[in-house]
Amino acid sequence: MTMLTTEKIHSEVQARYGRIATDFQVGCCAADAGADYVEECGCGAELYDADLSALPQDVTGLSLGCGDPITLAELQPGQTVLDLGSGGGIDCFLAAKQVGPTGQVIGVDMTPEMLAKANRNKAKMAADNVEFRQGYIEDIPVDANTVDVIISNCVINLSPDKTAVFREAYRVLKSGGKLAVSDMVTQGRFAQQERMDMSRWAGCITGAEDVTDYAVWLKAAGFTDISIRDKGAPHIELANSISLDQAARIFSARITARKP
Repeated sequence: MTMLTTEKIHSEVQARYGRIATDFQVGCCAADAGADYVEECGCGAELYDADLSALPQDVTGLSLGCGDPITLAELQPGQTVLDLGSGGGIDCFLAAKQVGPTGQVIGVDMTPEMLAKANRNKAKMAADNVEFRQGYIEDIPVDANTVDVIISNCVINLSPDKTAVFREAYRVLKSGGKLAVSDMVTQGRFAQQERMDMSRWAGCITGAEDVTDYAVWLKAAGFTDISIRDKGAPHIELANSISLDQAARIFSARITARKP
């Protein structure tokens, strides 16, 4: 069995989202990664509570997230916001409106086609307080202790090294900074053979991790006040749950944490 490497996963994910950036007919999330998963993933602009009417179709039509990190983040004017895996820029532009002209939004993405799309959208919207940078979320091109809030929308599950993502997120946040993430997670774990399916990994499925592991890695990075809740059952806290030896149940989660 060929082992997955960081380079292979990055390459497969980058290729998929490069195609999406240039061809809207390529399905988002798990739409072509197995019919059983599409309902659980469910991406699109309809997931947002915010008013999207001011955004052009090139922005809302490229909404690939699994939730609404903007509402979760509770942004304030003047804050510096970092979006991990910014894609076409929808969350960056929504964040920019909330932090206002005295705030700043930085979007980081590894896919050149997505960055080109995001920068064209930025020019259309004259979003002067938004900047897009190319880079990996495991090695964020942002200085330490400079960010008030980190957001991310259905991207961390795509990473081959979540622990590096959380360490980097902790590094760039200011003391008291907030992490507000929508991501696909599981209860139970995928088998190694399932993880080898790159179409499902790149489709936001088999790269998803067990909720217990997710919480442990956040804590190990230094985060406190960790909360992980199923988007479909937000009244139930899962961060302190115990993993069971079971087939993975995948779901969209609302995740928050603080840098003390």
